[in-house]
Amino acid sequence: MLANRCCRMTFILVCCIFQSVLLSAQQKAPSYPLVTHTPYFSIWSSTDKLNESVTRHWTGANHSLVGIIKVDDTYYRFLGKETEEFVSILPAADEQVYEAAYTFDQPAANWFETGFNDAGWKTGKAPFSDDSKANTTWNTDDLWVRRTFNLNEATKFDNLYLRINHDDNIEIYLNGKQIYRKQGWVNHYTYLPLGEQLKANLKAGKNVLAFHVHNSAGGRFLDAGISRLLESDDSKLIKTAVQKDVEIKAMETVYHFTCGNADLDLTFTSPLLIKDLALMSTPVSYVTYEVRANDGNKHAVSVLLTANSEIATNMPAEEVTAEANASGSLKLLKTGTVAQPVLEKKGDDIRIDWGYLYIGASKDNAQQYISSDEKSGIHQFLSGQFQGPATTRGKRLNLNTVVSFGQVGNEAVKKFMLLGYDEVYAIQYFHTNLRPWWNKNGNQRFDALMNKMAAGYKEVMVKVKSFQDVVYNDALKAGGKEYADLCKLVYRQSIAAHALVESPQKELLFLSKENFSNGCIATVDLTYPSAPLYIAYNPELEKGMMNGIFYYSESGKWTKPFAAHDLGTYPIANGQVYGEDMPVEEAGNMLILTAAIAKAEGNANYARKHWPVLTTWAKYLEKEGFNPANQLCTDDFAGHLAGNVNLSAKAIMALRSYAFLAEKLGEKKEAAYYLDRSKTMVQDWIKLADDGDHYALSFDKKDTWSQKYNLVWDKVLNFNIFPASVFNKEISYYLTKQLPYGLPLDSRKTYTKSDWIMWTAVMANNKADFEKFILPLHKYMSETPSRVPMSDWHETTNGEQTGFQARSVVGGYFMKVLNDKLNK
Repeated sequence: MLANRCCRMTFILVCCIFQSVLLSAQQKAPSYPLVTHTPYFSIWSSTDKLNESVTRHWTGANHSLVGIIKVDDTYYRFLGKETEEFVSILPAADEQVYEAAYTFDQPAANWFETGFNDAGWKTGKAPFSDDSKANTTWNTDDLWVRRTFNLNEATKFDNLYLRINHDDNIEIYLNGKQIYRKQGWVNHYTYLPLGEQLKANLKAGKNVLAFHVHNSAGGRFLDAGISRLLESDDSKLIKTAVQKDVEIKAMETVYHFTCGNADLDLTFTSPLLIKDLALMSTPVSYVTYEVRANDGNKHAVSVLLTANSEIATNMPAEEVTAEANASGSLKLLKTGTVAQPVLEKKGDDIRIDWGYLYIGASKDNAQQYISSDEKSGIHQFLSGQFQGPATTRGKRLNLNTVVSFGQVGNEAVKKFMLLGYDEVYAIQYFHTNLRPWWNKNGNQRFDALMNKMAAGYKEVMVKVKSFQDVVYNDALKAGGKEYADLCKLVYRQSIAAHALVESPQKELLFLSKENFSNGCIATVDLTYPSAPLYIAYNPELEKGMMNGIFYYSESGKWTKPFAAHDLGTYPIANGQVYGEDMPVEEAGNMLILTAAIAKAEGNANYARKHWPVLTTWAKYLEKEGFNPANQLCTDDFAGHLAGNVNLSAKAIMALRSYAFLAEKLGEKKEAAYYLDRSKTMVQDWIKLADDGDHYALSFDKKDTWSQKYNLVWDKVLNFNIFPASVFNKEISYYLTKQLPYGLPLDSRKTYTKSDWIMWTAVMANNKADFEKFILPLHKYMSETPSRVPMSDWHETTNGEQTGFQARSVVGGYFMKVLNDKLNK
């Protein structure tokens, strides 16, 4: 009996330990927000354990932060991984220009073999591309390249990687043997771990790398080389801290580690208090360390944070300056590019290469030094040598901050550091350069701002913890735990996809970047889906997204009878750049959002200010909105569609919104007319869209379906012009179309948009049905293999990202919160 009891106890203990391990390793987010302020100052961890990957910008570029704690004489890495360093064996063209044989014409079948005669091919310098980066222009569907090179007898073939940038489909041969193939492209130089293939096929003397690249869409690019990974002896001295758990809150990500005889709680805080614009716009994050002994003894503890200067560059090869100084109560490190090309670059896959990164810590317990690279900075920490130049310049420098905790026992000791970024100028708005909101008058110094944030640490943290509890509890009450988990994850992502500035007209501008899409700025069909978060908590920010679009029309710069799609390409807002208008989409969005602001504020003052242009847009929608011509909508990736039933619903909601606004402004005749028109359209919509047990995708395409997410405003704004039977029919039908990771967008594909699912879910008339839409999205968040900041466009069959990431539209997840706030 005793033996059986012991066996049972052992089994229970093992199960508990196993369960604990599973919980600590569980995916709680596709990517974890660490430092999140603007589209440029944005650092994430793409692994569930903080110390299993290099920290990155949302674009995927390395923005490396490494943290190491010293407990007595033992070192533990808790944050990031050391950036891998390579030496070129065969340089790519960005390192050293080379020539290769190439052809655009289909070659003989043995074109990739070593003995193939390529004398009839052309010779050109890499890279091969169809843009300004090209040394040799390639503008056909296919490219074949043979690069011949020699290696000497002393060349070592261990730890080799193929360094490549290609667009798009590629097959690669080395000395006649295929070593790699890929469908798709990469948008930056990447190191492929093909060590075994390279070692097996390389030889001293003559070698041939052969490439076939097929362009299926978009741009063209090819460049490649071979590199060796450098190993560090210091890495053998550093153990890996054991991560016990991670918590994601609206403004904080909190990690819990065991580091030998000490426990470490590590908190990243970006104080994006949506109701406090001064604090929300301050581009400074806190990194808080709380350390305590776990064995009853006292231990000498210190912590290193090393930050790479790549955080202040667009590309790693850019030369930077770095300096160490002191200001007020802080020691400060600062780095930025030598060139400082302020607002000269625009686009999607672009990082900032102007302005300055700052790292700050208290003079009382910090030592700082600049190192030539990451490995040197870590080596100095291990050897206790914290000296470095006061100023220097180079490439990929590291800023190193060491904080001493002294002797730490059972009582926790807390210290913090600050990470900040001074963009100097954030946006160009109709040819005027605008400073960030925190320094909109140009009379503030960033070192003073860092000191202000250091002095206000306790007060700011109280505000953060209080408001993020409000955000979580609002979502929990509105939609349950799984819904609240999704909302608290995306809060920072949505806000940090914007820049906050003041226009020359003294209006607030909160300008989005269309991340991982086309890089547009102030896109109206991003303003629309992101709106629930901002209207729920601070309508001024929603106005800040719309003010520029109103100004564009009201100034006469945009003369069409519907709203523009965008204001340019981030960070340049000089006018629309999107190649095609979305007339019904954007006019409808602006009218509906203006009504939602009026509902939230209890007055139509914002509408009154823009009444003439709102009237122009309403008249356009009355004429063109009900049965839309063949055109794009916000889901432009799905292509053009005539008679779009969901877009028609948007037009109806927009006209009803105009009637609502007219009523509030005392325009009784206009209000009655547009209310009647919208009600008539509803009846026509029901008849034309009817497809039996649901409503169709398009008025002229039966046996199709789509999410009618635009109808949600009928409920949220309490218009009630669509009968409940329409919602009940659609929701019942949608529930038969659910797939493992959510409801597809429509019958054409199995991909979906998670923001629209959230809106669709709000149309359900009971909690059980609402949760049926939310649970697959929670599953997606917890299981997607695409480890990027939350993608709003994913495949419902397997949870993989289809496109888009780190976008503002996830603010749309708060639609249930908004509904509950407006309809208490």
